[in-house]
Amino acid sequence: MEEVNYISEKMDYVPISKLHYKILWLIGLGIFLDGFDVYLAGGVLGVLLKSGWSSISLNAAFISVTFLGLLIGSLITGFLGDSFGRKFSYQLNLLIFGGASLVAAFSPNMIFLIVCRGIMGIGLGAEIVTGYALLAEFVPSKTRGKWMSMLSLITNVSTPAAAFLGYLIIPRFGWRWMFVFVGVFSVIVWYMRKSMPESPRWYESKGMEEDAQHVVNIFYHEAEKEADNSIAQPNVIRKEHDKESGKFSDLFSKNMISRTIVGCVVLIAINTLIYTFVSWAPTFFLRKGINVSKSLGYTTIMMIGAPLGALIGSFIVDKLGRKWCLTIFMLAAGALGYAYASQNTMTVILTMGFFLTVIIYILLTLGLAIYVPELFPTDIRLRGSGFCNAVGRLATIFSPYGVAWILKNYDTRTVFIVLGCILVVVAFIIAVLGVETKQKSLDEI
Repeated sequence: MEEVNYISEKMDYVPISKLHYKILWLIGLGIFLDGFDVYLAGGVLGVLLKSGWSSISLNAAFISVTFLGLLIGSLITGFLGDSFGRKFSYQLNLLIFGGASLVAAFSPNMIFLIVCRGIMGIGLGAEIVTGYALLAEFVPSKTRGKWMSMLSLITNVSTPAAAFLGYLIIPRFGWRWMFVFVGVFSVIVWYMRKSMPESPRWYESKGMEEDAQHVVNIFYHEAEKEADNSIAQPNVIRKEHDKESGKFSDLFSKNMISRTIVGCVVLIAINTLIYTFVSWAPTFFLRKGINVSKSLGYTTIMMIGAPLGALIGSFIVDKLGRKWCLTIFMLAAGALGYAYASQNTMTVILTMGFFLTVIIYILLTLGLAIYVPELFPTDIRLRGSGFCNAVGRLATIFSPYGVAWILKNYDTRTVFIVLGCILVVVAFIIAVLGVETKQKSLDEI
């Protein structure tokens, strides 16, 4: 008979059942809608600008407010999720996001739409932080990386889905129906998730052992029903989990500061890499003399590498680990980025751009979806993950101005030289300060 220190550690030994997949999809649908909403902005803003309903400056405000909302949401959800529960935070942020989307569909002017977008951004930022942390607390430690990668794959499919539905909906029905689609499905997912259990790890961290055991029993009973056989639960050596009352300041304590630094630099690098490459890719093509239509087409081709990167991440993360995969792929992205920017032959550019996209989304899966939520103990997991995400969002606010300045004064190659230097520094920090979390219980980490 296996022995564990805590009740919630039994979750690492429960056989996989349909309940695990149900929770994966309930969480995944919420994050999918968030990702979908982020990418629909491009199509909507283009139509608003062309129709004269908006201007370049107002479109810029729309984008800036989105990132500001993401930052605020990332911070707030950490405090709510650690204090009042994962489920409370998760349902609240989806309701805020979905409600604001529905209201946005009836915007009388661009200023009103921008305000709605800021509120939606708060829900977006909260959903991403809570979703990845919550799934990590439900699935077994030995395959946790695979499960988190599957969630990332569901999320990244939203990129081509948003582009495709925008192509179908906007020309025929108008931009408002994109927000209606997101809002209605958010409310549907919110209702479906009402029956989803709270995290047993959170219950136990608050000293609620009976509630934690009740949730664990739900998973074991589901597994027994599917196996048509009884399944023994591990013995708990320590009958009670020390009731924890984590504080935000704990993130900067002697034991946690190195993890907080690693989490922040990982998400700074990933966010900077994604938004520099993805957002500026059409501009890079235009600077090479390619027309607008072809540049957008080439960018779409390269973006097919996004879900492929998440899929590859799911195969390697539990075998090769998090720390050294992140280190190696950071260096690979820096080298390939420079090679990509140095090419002039379109076939080579597309090929390198595609593989660079794959690497970027492998990093996104390993870093954002898996590694950062694993770095922190249960009582401050959401605050730690939320703070790191907020710092990473700050990079997306300032990095576009840096890229614009470099392009104005230098060239595309210089952009990737600077980006490569950042990735080398981050790879070094991960190698020195990072901890390996592969196949370890969250309590053990």
